[in-house]
Amino acid sequence: MPLLVTDRGLAKLQVTSQTLDVMQSAGLGRAVFADVDPNPNENNLAAGIATFKAGGHDGVVAFGGGSGLDLAKMIAFMAGQTRPVWDFEDIGDWWTRADSDVIYPSVAVPTTAGTGSEVGRASVLTNTATKEKKIIFHPKVLPSVVICDPELTTGMPPTITAGTGMDAFAHCLEAFCSPHYHPMSQGIALEGMRLVKENLLTAYKSPDDLAARANMMSAAMMGATAFQKGLGAIHAISHPIGANHNTHHGTTNAVVMQAVLEFNRPAIEGKLASAAAYLGIEGGFGGFYGYTRAPELA
Repeated sequence: MPLLVTDRGLAKLQVTSQTLDVMQSAGLGRAVFADVDPNPNENNLAAGIATFKAGGHDGVVAFGGGSGLDLAKMIAFMAGQTRPVWDFEDIGDWWTRADSDVIYPSVAVPTTAGTGSEVGRASVLTNTATKEKKIIFHPKVLPSVVICDPELTTGMPPTITAGTGMDAFAHCLEAFCSPHYHPMSQGIALEGMRLVKENLLTAYKSPDDLAARANMMSAAMMGATAFQKGLGAIHAISHPIGANHNTHHGTTNAVVMQAVLEFNRPAIEGKLASAAAYLGIEGGFGGFYGYTRAPELA
């Protein structure tokens, strides 16, 4: 019987009740854990593991945005481990410290289009003692099944649609600009940026446009796939801001984006001029820089 993991706000909504009804009617029970902060931390994880063990669960349904998905994946990962979670930070081969045989399966059902956590092999967890965001990695953290239904994203407030959408854009942008060699990720990142450019404003202004919503979900997954090539200073800045001030991650990415582009211009101007041409943005780097202001989403 799986444990459905989501955030506090989503747990109160009808969509979550309906999902639990579906699970119950399928004989899967209706157990839920929702003690998840916007930037999940080790305390949320400990509470989730306690609920998982007390209920005798055999997997998780990760339901929600990046916060719920990240914590759900960590519950499935850590419920059987004996070492502290920080021992599995994404450093070198630290992931090999984990006992792979006791990692529980997860099913990811995203309700936002931003982080792409549903196709990620890691989760971001805030260390409350050090006020640092840590990336916890293991190949088996990757969900076993992903269900992407654009109808689940139609209830997002406009500010969350914008913030999560800019998170997807930041993932694609930084992956595209990363100096590491990975031409497949490069192509995925470029196409992901196009999907955001052509669909985010529509999803923001017309929440029930399922085509735009579906394209944004694709862009989010593409961004998370592409950033295997690497991220950059946008995330290097937004992570400590989020850890210290509990800000929305995607919105924080959007706020610092222009400053990072300006700082990195000598290294990325040529790349972004090419990207601008593909995206139909006139003016090369300057045109691309202007687009990232996204005044229509303010």
